[in-house]
Amino acid sequence: MNNKIWNEIVEEVNLRINAEPSLEPYLNKLIVSKNSLIESIAAILASKLNSDALSSNDIRKFITDVFQTCEGIEDDLLSDLIFFKNNDPACKYYSTPILFYKGFQGLATYRAAHCLWKNERHTMALFFQNRASEIFGVDIHPAAEISGGVMIDHATGVVVGETSKIGKNVSIYQGVTLGGRGIESGDRHPKIMDGASIYASSTILGNIVIGENSTVAAGSLVLKDVEANTTVAGIPAKVLD
Repeated sequence: MNNKIWNEIVEEVNLRINAEPSLEPYLNKLIVSKNSLIESIAAILASKLNSDALSSNDIRKFITDVFQTCEGIEDDLLSDLIFFKNNDPACKYYSTPILFYKGFQGLATYRAAHCLWKNERHTMALFFQNRASEIFGVDIHPAAEISGGVMIDHATGVVVGETSKIGKNVSIYQGVTLGGRGIESGDRHPKIMDGASIYASSTILGNIVIGENSTVAAGSLVLKDVEANTTVAGIPAKVLD
């Protein structure tokens, strides 16, 4: 599966080069010249996350090493990519999220930061969290637990707190906050179960559960558990009949 999708990505990018020859050096450098999905994603992230602290080349090498050595990251990235393509009607190609979607790029940066956090490299993990927030507009604490196969669409203004957990096949839209209530410590952030959809500008606060295949409507404030296969809306959110 990995090789099949990678080969498809390269074919897509060659078509993009034919359509826009002026972008050939850029697309060759980031995609065509690479040998795998993780090498390409690392190069793309490095081209965006570099700063006075770390050069693009330093970040590329660093993230490539993390992706190659931390168990499960490549599978999670592939699952994210497939879920994006299958669930975003604007996404026609696998290469689109990798190159152009800051939701995918921000999530990929989180995956590197999370690996670092688990290996007690907290300072570097927080560095990548900070850069992702500055560049992609999505602020995910590196200690949060996010399964593979998640779509953060548009990404702008998304905040995911330290003890949040997000299951697979979850869609999160712009402006969503998974936060604490400001007076708690310990396990204080939401748990989003498989298949849930959290629409734009929703705020979910506290150590509560958003059940499997449930939906939180745009602009809602959720302060208590949501049962599976349920839609809630409003401030505060209530179950829709």
